[in-house]
Amino acid sequence: MTTSGDLDRVIELVAASERITVLTGAGISTDSGIPDFRGPNGVWTRNPAAEKASDIHYYVSDPEVRRAAWQSRLEMPAFTAEPNAGHRAIVEFERVGVLHGLVTQNIDGLHQRAGNDPDRVIEVHGTVWWTRCLACGDRRPMPDTLERVRSGEDDPPCLVCGGLLKSDTISFGQALIPEVIDRAIRVSEQCDLLLAVGSTLSVYPVAGCVPAARANGARVVIVNGSPTALDDHADVVVRDSISTVLPQLVPMR
Repeated sequence: MTTSGDLDRVIELVAASERITVLTGAGISTDSGIPDFRGPNGVWTRNPAAEKASDIHYYVSDPEVRRAAWQSRLEMPAFTAEPNAGHRAIVEFERVGVLHGLVTQNIDGLHQRAGNDPDRVIEVHGTVWWTRCLACGDRRPMPDTLERVRSGEDDPPCLVCGGLLKSDTISFGQALIPEVIDRAIRVSEQCDLLLAVGSTLSVYPVAGCVPAARANGARVVIVNGSPTALDDHADVVVRDSISTVLPQLVPMR
């Protein structure tokens, strides 16, 4: 747990900042009922076989993996989850004019649903709210494709070319989109405070946002429930509930 002194120091750093870049990971969405992947109750911790669906090699080569993935998508909590106080606090950062960039590793779309400007949200791992054809690149709303699954298509093909469909997310074995990760690094280099929230900061290149900010003179604050790989890069580390801490950090402007 954090101490009151730690929190007071973070409040001071936020109040003194004019260009804040926030980096969010799965931990910010757990209070919305979306489990993380690698935590004690994470999706892959509880069911290691589920990780295969996030590996592009298995997804493309094994129809059973794809069918299981589509059934899993029917029950994904992201489609019914509501933003929590942590998400809403970041909207307030934008409202008062200090949010320079919002980089997220999450695919749940909760930042946009909370009210952040979609143009400001940098989704480095894509979004579950859209599908993309692996052959022709056709992109369509995920709910439309899920209706096809509910109607009996257990592995729905692309309606344009008949190719394989998957969620428009970055799977293991797929390259990140260079323009997206470049933008994430750029807003990190331009900020005067980087606030990393709910991420283990162990997945690169997005974890590189932290040293990129630090190298350009920014302060770094990490808010996470457990230790991260980059705690030693931070000015302050707060180990507490994200949805409790973030609302206390919104600057009064």
